[in-house]
Amino acid sequence: MRHLPYFCRGEVVKGFGRGSKELGVPTANFSEQVVESFPSDISTGVYYGWACVGNGDVHKMVLSIGWNPFYKNIKKSVETHIIDTFKGDFYEALISAIQEDIEEAKRQLDLPEHLKLKEDNFFRLPECKPVNH
Repeated sequence: MRHLPYFCRGEVVKGFGRGSKELGVPTANFSEQVVESFPSDISTGVYYGWACVGNGDVHKMVLSIGWNPFYKNIKKSVETHIIDTFKGDFYEALISAIQEDIEEAKRQLDLPEHLKLKEDNFFRLPECKPVNH
């Protein structure tokens, strides 16, 4: 496997909820686009490595690549279990990270160098001329 270590990032989508609910092991499921972008020489199986949510802390993780035959999945999936104790479940941690990003964006967009972009012509629609029939 010439692509290891492999680094990826992408959208996390809601899964079936089986990892948390049935197994007690919450996982973050990557979108189909991320799954399809994996190099073909990375075979199905369980891998270990490092992961973070947004710009948060980096944690140990295990990652499953495959079809989960126990559940008879027909599409390949990539699921990550972050080895950390989140307050709540992974999605609550993800929401918290998104909220932190929103607050940072608010602070940054109030800076003069960003505020001036608010007045850019891009945000002005050309005036429409009435059409006479």
